[in-house]
Amino acid sequence: MSTRKIRNSWWVDFRSEGIRHRKRSPENTQTGAKAYELLLRQRVTRGEPIDGQSEDRSPPDPTFRGFSEKWYKTYVLTNNKHSAQSSRHYTLVAHLVPFFGEMTLTEITSLKVEQFKGEKLKAGLAAQTINGHLTVLGKCLRCAEEWRELEHVPKIKLLKVPPQKFDFFTREESDTLLSAVKDPMWYALVLLALRTGLRVSELLGLEWPDIDLERQMLNLRRSIVQGIVGSPKNNRERHVPLTPLLCEALERIQKPSGPIFYKRNGKPLSYLQARYALAKFCERARLRAIGWHKLRHTFASQLVASGISLKATQELLGHSDIRMTMRYAHLAPSALREAVQVLDQPMREKVGQPVVNA
Repeated sequence: MSTRKIRNSWWVDFRSEGIRHRKRSPENTQTGAKAYELLLRQRVTRGEPIDGQSEDRSPPDPTFRGFSEKWYKTYVLTNNKHSAQSSRHYTLVAHLVPFFGEMTLTEITSLKVEQFKGEKLKAGLAAQTINGHLTVLGKCLRCAEEWRELEHVPKIKLLKVPPQKFDFFTREESDTLLSAVKDPMWYALVLLALRTGLRVSELLGLEWPDIDLERQMLNLRRSIVQGIVGSPKNNRERHVPLTPLLCEALERIQKPSGPIFYKRNGKPLSYLQARYALAKFCERARLRAIGWHKLRHTFASQLVASGISLKATQELLGHSDIRMTMRYAHLAPSALREAVQVLDQPMREKVGQPVVNA
């Protein structure tokens, strides 16, 4: 039976010979709606018109433009952080609404989604960027389904994205970079990035009560994105160990309270200031220019290359999914070689050959 409740009213909604029939049940109960559906189907079978009075007309299907505005105000502003609100608003306004805006939700089919992907590829957008737009579209349509404004969500296939390539500094390059940083505060900031792998938003949000130099521990409680103070990514408070050299660098700039890394007016550094400063340090060290996130890659890459397990690296980075950490697996070939050596052990023992660790 194709009956459902919409906005506190029971409706009959079915298709016959490609024509959709959607009518409000005169008796506002599920039983009444089922009986009304049988009546309407009989009329269709006999070729009789089923149009009723004006009060039986179904409400117009919402357009994507109208529903996406409702979704943004109702769902996004309630459940997402400021950074996610900004990115989703941009995706809607700049990409999704211009393409899907005048379509009703039921007109957004898998074919339309494929046409959207094709248009964006022709415009030169990267596959990963397009997948981000499709993720927003999918979430919006799933909410429409949950809110009974859409019968079912069309299948949305993401584009295949080649393995991500990332740049990082070697240990020697890291030391060269640090030698080019003369200011104690900036030195501590760069060293903290290299020794903890914190995101730049997390680094800029640090305050002195977050640091326990005696226990050599950092408590990550907040981040700053676009000047807005919020919780760390994935809303997870983390405890990050500090190295002795890092504690010494922090001791040299220690204060009783306030942000650890600040401007002349005492407020936390901005992302633009941090980005400009890092570019200047790279130039001074005669190294290729990299961003703060590359220092996070550097931290993870050097850990894995030194034989630290991927699970431990995942915990230190704060990844919620081990698949994110697996990007660094190729940097630990020795561990993989040791893993497969065990397959030869029974055969070597059988023929009397000594087992040699690789």
